[in-house]
Parts: sequence; C-alpha cells; structure tokens
Amino acid sequence: MVCENTKNPWMVGENTNSEVLVGDNTKERSPLLPIRHERDFFVCDVFDAALKGDSASMEHPIFSLSKKPDMKTRRYENGASWAEVRPGAKGLATVFDRDILIYCISQLMAAVNDSRPVSRTLRVRAHDLLIATNRDTSGRGYLQLREALERLQGTQIATNIITGGKETFDLFSLIDRARIVRESREGRMQEIEIVLSDWVFQAVEAHEVLTLDRQYFQLAKPLERRLYELARKHVGQQISFKIGLEKLRAKCGAQSTLKEFRRLLQTIIDADQLHDHMPGYGFMLDGDMVEMRTKSKLPSSTERGVFIRLSEDTYALGRNYAPGWDIHRIEAEWRAWIDRKKISPLHAQAHFLAFCKRRGKYPGFS
Repeated sequence: MVCENTKNPWMVGENTNSEVLVGDNTKERSPLLPIRHERDFFVCDVFDAALKGDSASMEHPIFSLSKKPDMKTRRYENGASWAEVRPGAKGLATVFDRDILIYCISQLMAAVNDSRPVSRTLRVRAHDLLIATNRDTSGRGYLQLREALERLQGTQIATNIITGGKETFDLFSLIDRARIVRESREGRMQEIEIVLSDWVFQAVEAHEVLTLDRQYFQLAKPLERRLYELARKHVGQQISFKIGLEKLRAKCGAQSTLKEFRRLLQTIIDADQLHDHMPGYGFMLDGDMVEMRTKSKLPSSTERGVFIRLSEDTYALGRNYAPGWDIHRIEAEWRAWIDRKKISPLHAQAHFLAFCKRRGKYPGFS
C-alpha cells in the first residue's frame, strides 16, 4: 500500500511503512514498527474485557506508559469507589506487557468459539507468542518476555467493590502464576504455563472482549497504544466521541504535565497526518477538547468547510521544486487530490510543497 504525503486531521488513508519526503533533504519514516513476521492472528481487547468488571477500574488505566521501571503506586477514585495499582519488584506492568494477556485471551476465545473447554491455566509456545505479537524472536526478545511475565505477576490491583451498599476489599494480580516448563539447550524458553487471574478469566467467560486491529502491535509509542484502546472502547459503533484533554490525560495514565501531554498528543496527530499510522481512529485536538472519530465515517472536505489560501512565497518555492511545471496546474491537481482523499492538511503550505517536490521528482506521481 502506498502512503500519501500528508493526512488530514482525521487521518484518512492507506497504512504503510513507506518513507515520505518532507523538506529539502529530509526523509520521514513511518512511526510504525516493522512487521517482523507474516502470520494471520485474531486478537481481543483484554483491557476493555477485564475492566468491565467494575466502573472504577474501567475509568482508569492499569498499565504503565513508561518504558523504564515504573515504581510508583497509582490511586484512582470515582465517587465512593477507588482502585490502587501497586508495582512489584520489577515495576508496574506496561502497555507492552499487555501483549501477553491479549495473546492468552485470544487463545481462550478461539477455544470458546470452537466449543472447546477452557481454564485459567494455559500452556503456550513462547515463539508463537512472540510472532503473534510482532515481537523480536532473538535472545533479547525472550529475555524481555520473561521480564514482562514478572511485571504482570508482580503488579497488584487493590480496590473496594461496593455492591448492595456493602464495601468489599479485593486484591489481585494480572496473572497468578507464570512457569517455564521447558527450555532449549541454549536456555531459551520454549513453553510457558500461565495462570490468569479470576479477574481476567471472567471476562472470557462473559465474552466481554473486543477485536483489536492487528496493526496495534506495530504502534511504537505507549501513548499511541493507549489512545487506540480508549478510542476502540469509547467510539465503538458511533461516529465520534469527545473528551476533555485533562480527563483524557488521566484515563491514559500519563504522568506528564497537561502542557506536555498536549504536546505529545499533537505530535502523534501530526505524525499521523503524514503516515496515517494510527489504526481505525483519528484524533483532533480543539482547544481543551479531543475528538476521537472512526476513520470509516469521515466527513468530506465540503462538509468540513475546508478553504486553503497559498502564499506567494509558497508558489515561488513550489516553482523551484517543480521546474518547468505550471504551478497553478500543480495547485489544481493538488486541490483535486486532497478533496478526493478527504484530506484537510494541518500545514497546508508544507503539504503543497511536498506535493510539488514529488511532482518534480516523479512526473507520473498523482
């Protein structure tokens, strides 16, 4: 699939790992991780499934966004309900550790759909898990898998569950146990026995799961994965969902300031305008409100009321990028193209110049 130069604020277009030319000598690569293995795989959204158990934990994040050991205890409150996420010796479980739960849930759901018996105890091949979740299969990949299992078992969730006016204290881990049952001669794990917590397993029994886009496993930034999870959960079959920036920051579990979170979010939006790397959903930041919108139901440029005026300096630079071409003809082609692709470029001048550069370098480009 071919990537267009720039995407609109709703981030419409084909997914790609292609490079996009921007500026004089700059090559912007897709933010997506490469596809390391070719394999079809059905995955389910364990975050949504697991957190359907109680409203307090549904409203707040469980997994850390940090790539470094996160030793901070998090407490979230929602009315009379509260929840604490407590790190183990290796820190809190991360968004990337969650891949293991996704794989386990997927295996269980496949068995349920085939009317096969299921239990909390699964025996899985480590290599299959790594391939299915687009992870590295080198020695480093196996080491990271072992560390992820330790964080999943070590992270504890403490919460008060209020039912019928009575408060009950509950304390559990994401997985109860992980055991390597066989290793290769080189010391690499081959089979793993994982015992899921009741909290996770009950989601399978209740069929409370959502399907994830396979491209989820290519998202490189923890915040990108969390944003996709929230959009998947909240937008659903709707066209869009709006949320305040401060509330979104809290639901993401971001530890940054609101100003820094705004910058990080805008960086992801800008990157997706170039590469359309966020699967399924687009994001728009308008003041202190964020709108999540499904990409399959995007408004046309006419509905968006798009009007773009190019400056004389932009025309001059465009002529330099596409010598011998009629700049106004290129402009007409560009406008027709962004309308056809339903693109509303955030930085119209730069987007047009990138189009001119491609026209000058690749005369057959359209």
